[in-house]
Order: sequence, then C-alpha cells, then structure tokens
Amino acid sequence: MICRETSCEKRNEMKSKPPVLESYGRLAADYDRRWSGYLRRTIQETLARMPLHGGERVLEVGCGTGALLAVLAERHPPRLLSGIDPVPQMLARARDRLREEVTLKEGWAEQLPFEDGQFDIVVSLSMFHYIRDPDAALAEMFRVLRPGGRLVISDWCHDYLGCRLCDWYLKWSDPAHFKTYRSAECENLLRDAGFQTVASERYKINWLWGMMTATGKKPSW
Repeated sequence: MICRETSCEKRNEMKSKPPVLESYGRLAADYDRRWSGYLRRTIQETLARMPLHGGERVLEVGCGTGALLAVLAERHPPRLLSGIDPVPQMLARARDRLREEVTLKEGWAEQLPFEDGQFDIVVSLSMFHYIRDPDAALAEMFRVLRPGGRLVISDWCHDYLGCRLCDWYLKWSDPAHFKTYRSAECENLLRDAGFQTVASERYKINWLWGMMTATGKKPSW
C-alpha cells in the first residue's frame, strides 16, 4: 500500500511540475554545445545594447547555464553579478563554469528572491517567451531595480515570419513555450509596468531568425 501511494504521489508530482523544468532539465547537459552559435550571437547583440561602466550590480533573470554571465564576468567584477533560474540542472552547469563570486539562485521570474532596489541592471536573454505571467515578472524586475536602473530584455521577435511560424509550432508541440511578442507589444508591457524611456530594436542573427532587444528605465524618483 505504501509503495502504491508513493508511486501515485510521484506521478502526480510529475504531472504538476511546470513544463519548463522538465524540458530544460533534459536539455541542460547538451545545451551549450547544441546552441553555441545562437548563444554567441545573441549574447553579442544583447551586450552591444547594454553598456556597462564598471560598478553596476547586474541580475540576469533566466540565466540558464550561465553563458551570458560568463562573458560578463570577463569584463565586469564577478562579485557584482547575479543570476536566477528555475531549472536545477541548468543552474548546476552555471555553477560549474562561473566563479564563486557570482551569486546564483534557484527561482522564478515572477517571485525574485532579492531585496527591493538591489540592482542597477536587470537583463533577460531568450527567456521572456516562457513566462506565463509577464506582468508579474516585469513588476518583480521593476521592484529589484534601484531608481534609475535599467531593464534589458532580448527575445525572439514575432515581427519576423520565422519566429511567428516557430511560435505557432511550439504552442502546439512544446508545453514549456508560452508566447512570442511583437516589438510594439513588448514596449507596451514595459510601459504598463512603470518603465520610462522605453525603446526596442529588431535585428536578425541569421537569414531566418529575428530577435529584439527592449529596454526601459525605472524612474529616478
């Protein structure tokens, strides 16, 4: 009887587990090799739109295996870098590659385990299309930024045909996927969350795939 109940509990736990945990738990071991070209190009484009001056405290939301943080740590003090991700296997890969000074935490974008006003920059790369409640996630990013702090979101852009087709396919085939956004939609989400000086830039990383980087600033008052 105990064995049956335990087995049933495990099945129920698997059914209730958020799909992104299962999907990226499987992908973690091979993620960097499989997506090396994509990671290299999207990191390059994101950092080109995220100027650093040396003393900013930076949080990456959805840090995955730590690819972006690893590049940042080469040009920015590691003790000022933090990352959060909900997938334990991805975080384990990040801990293997990053210096101990980088703070890594397990958690969700909708409930960031950080104090108010703790960061100068919050950045998110290729993660926003997984968020079920973008308003809650943006409210949390707004909260942990200091007054005058900057938000940088790079993600797939629904303005491009390739991304629209992929969005349609993934909604049908991948439970972890939620939605890709047009650049204007993303800008409106940032404004609704209270960000000012909102802008976005679209670009292609290859002949098919289009990205956007949306930026906003938390008011200084």
